[in-house]
Amino acid sequence: MSRFSKTAAIFLMALIMVMSFACKKEDAGSSATGVDNLEKSLALDVSGVRSTDGQVLMPPLSAKQVPARPADPEALGEEDLLRYYDQEYAGWNAGSKINPAVSPGDGSMGKYVVLIVHGDHPWTTAYSNGAKKAADALGMRIDIWSPNWDVNVQNQMIAQAINAKPDAIGVIPINAESAVQQFRQINQAGIPAFGTNTLTTAEAMRYMVTWTGPDDWGQMRKLARYLADTMGKKGGIAYITHNPGGSPYFARMYGPRTELKDYAPDIRTLDFQSPGFDAPASKQVAADWITRFGPQLNAIFLADDSAQAIGAVDAVKEAGRTDILIVAAGNSKAGMDLIASGDLLAITYQTAEGDGAAVVKAMADFFNGASLPELGYLAQDIITRDNVAGFQPPQW
Repeated sequence: MSRFSKTAAIFLMALIMVMSFACKKEDAGSSATGVDNLEKSLALDVSGVRSTDGQVLMPPLSAKQVPARPADPEALGEEDLLRYYDQEYAGWNAGSKINPAVSPGDGSMGKYVVLIVHGDHPWTTAYSNGAKKAADALGMRIDIWSPNWDVNVQNQMIAQAINAKPDAIGVIPINAESAVQQFRQINQAGIPAFGTNTLTTAEAMRYMVTWTGPDDWGQMRKLARYLADTMGKKGGIAYITHNPGGSPYFARMYGPRTELKDYAPDIRTLDFQSPGFDAPASKQVAADWITRFGPQLNAIFLADDSAQAIGAVDAVKEAGRTDILIVAAGNSKAGMDLIASGDLLAITYQTAEGDGAAVVKAMADFFNGASLPELGYLAQDIITRDNVAGFQPPQW
């Protein structure tokens, strides 16, 4: 295909999507409005809506106790929990909102919203399913669009969504640097903006109505305490991290390490490596640790319960080490199968469907005139062999 033909095709696709958005917006606007619509919207009962794994899809979100910010967090020690204040508490100290959106107070039913995710992945499919389920239950129309991990395409999609003039736009930003510009653009267009899933910077949050998603730091602290109790609060841990630089990297390595400093000070960090999300690479890292540390290696803490977990479990099995405990973040099908077989000690419950539903529910609450917190966190839980059956079937 020639360069001209490809350009024309892209332009035509964008035009069709914008026209589609406009039509849906017009259709949505034909629904009942005003006091009657608000009363009907407030009367909706979504408490019985369930995710694929049988959990409540839209439970109340929680807030978080926020300590005072230290004068210079980076001057603190590597395992001091306040060193990572600006990562863990991003948004809570953002300051006043810029051009804050005002709720129409006329109900959620009939509203048309656009949700732009980060990329294609089984987790994203589950997230999108949850968002659609919530929108259906709340009487809203929704379009979900994926740029497949390309920030330039995500920027284009945001511009196209703005042109469609939906009632709200939600975004999982691909990176924090672009998030400021993206949310500013939505805000300046006069469209309520909602952050979801991935934490951004405090500056970006000033342009949002609210942010919803997992408390990754809180989950890792909870998982670390469970692991420490099982270890008798002593021994050595090695960490396979998330990709360096993003918020999950800091939460899933420094969350447990800073928690264990006070909760179990006799537990030592032996090493940490970042092999990515590749089972063979993770297996090699774990095998090297087993050789290098021998009986000093008592546990492995993983940022991922799928590929990383498969690799680490294989290494431990091949070494004949039945004494090494393994925990991981997330609850994919792979991780839950490893929990059921006894190969993993514990994983965190992080509902993908609930994550997608949470931002849609926040939008509905906004349309209904509710006061929203700066951030709203999903419920936390630890999955073990004793309770894994209650979280089946897996969402992804």
